[in-house]
Amino acid sequence: MLSVLRRVAAVFALAGSAIALGTGVLVVTSITLRALTTKPIPGDVELTQFGVALALSLALPWCQLHGSNIIVDFFTQKLHPRANRALDGIGCLLIAIMCALLAWRTGVGAVSVREAHEASMILDLPMWWVYASLAPGLALTALVALVQAAMYLRGDSTDALTGTPT
Repeated sequence: MLSVLRRVAAVFALAGSAIALGTGVLVVTSITLRALTTKPIPGDVELTQFGVALALSLALPWCQLHGSNIIVDFFTQKLHPRANRALDGIGCLLIAIMCALLAWRTGVGAVSVREAHEASMILDLPMWWVYASLAPGLALTALVALVQAAMYLRGDSTDALTGTPT
């Protein structure tokens, strides 16, 4: 189970990286065209917004898996390791709840936007695609955080989840 979760998070992160790279190439190409011909790529801002949002949502599970998010430990540095693990578990549980809610509401939003036939202003792309594409990354982040919370609260090492040799 843990290795499957780790592999899926890695695939999501690689997909997010490819989308971020493609978005970067799009921006550079559009700016170059604007400078040379005064005609940028039509809809470049829309595509950049979509690409960055998708890349971020796909990278979140990997970041959560490796604890690469911001942790403010100023007040907890001198606590007993057991207390820190409990706080980390509670933090992971809160992240899991937040990401699960975001995934759910993003999915509901996708359905609503699809029913309303909303589309982007310049390219006329269906907006529900964007909403729907964000939900899997958020849902996987919630699952990773939930597994981490359980591991922290049981007192288990999270090394098995990250694949770190013990």
